[in-house]
Amino acid sequence: MIYLNGRFMPAEEACIPVLDRGFIFGDGVYELIPVYSRRPFRLSEHLSRLQHSLDGIRLANPHSTQEWERLIEELIALNSEEDQSIYLHITRGVAKRDHAFPPGIAPTVFMMSNPLITSSAELVASGVAVVSAADNRWLRCDIKAISLLPNVLLRQIAVDAGAAETLLLRDGFLTEGAASNIFVVRDNTLLAPPKNNLMLPGITYDVILELAAAARIPCEVRRIAEAEVRSAQELWLTSSNKEVLAITHLDGQPVADGLPGPLFKQMHRLYQDYKNNVMRK
Repeated sequence: MIYLNGRFMPAEEACIPVLDRGFIFGDGVYELIPVYSRRPFRLSEHLSRLQHSLDGIRLANPHSTQEWERLIEELIALNSEEDQSIYLHITRGVAKRDHAFPPGIAPTVFMMSNPLITSSAELVASGVAVVSAADNRWLRCDIKAISLLPNVLLRQIAVDAGAAETLLLRDGFLTEGAASNIFVVRDNTLLAPPKNNLMLPGITYDVILELAAAARIPCEVRRIAEAEVRSAQELWLTSSNKEVLAITHLDGQPVADGLPGPLFKQMHRLYQDYKNNVMRK
């Protein structure tokens, strides 16, 4: 079951007009919310990020926070899985093809639920391989825009190489992954790139920094040079569905000894404990 413009319906019954600006221009934003045991994870933070994205493209939010909460709760209830991934998709609406914003049209609002597939125990134990590439995307990566062709092409570099992700570098500094955030451990200190227009402000990114601070793990949020990435003690990637994973190989070379490091193992335990505690409340 999906939601489209005020109605819940089976996915096969849903139709979008071909003149929808999301289809024509990629003129819209999206959000992805993990659901554990039928409870959305950090819903207020996800809705705040959605608002940031809508503000970034100058599109009025079609629903209040309370309305979003009610719609998401109903969509979760209409689907059978205990753990779900809720996808929200909002476009500027349907109008004749013209680059300028069309006045007086209603946005298109779409939501769907998919089973939430998190990282397997085997991947957590072994870590993953990634490749690097130049970050050639636009300069508003903080907007969770539906026009994801640059990310698609960068992510395919990893797929073609048999890797899990593409680590992105811009002007000699780490930004993020094609579909994830990246953390670096050097001198037993956790390093994170700063939130700015060159990276998506990840919800899991925030959780990791909060957990590190609570556990008194030394942290620095700052620009991270490529040389620091390539000589790191540990590398991690984080996202809503992958949660937190160790990167054990970068461009075919092992990160340190090629195994998940001790700080990653500590953070993975902290993250799982935090998630379980939140879901029990």
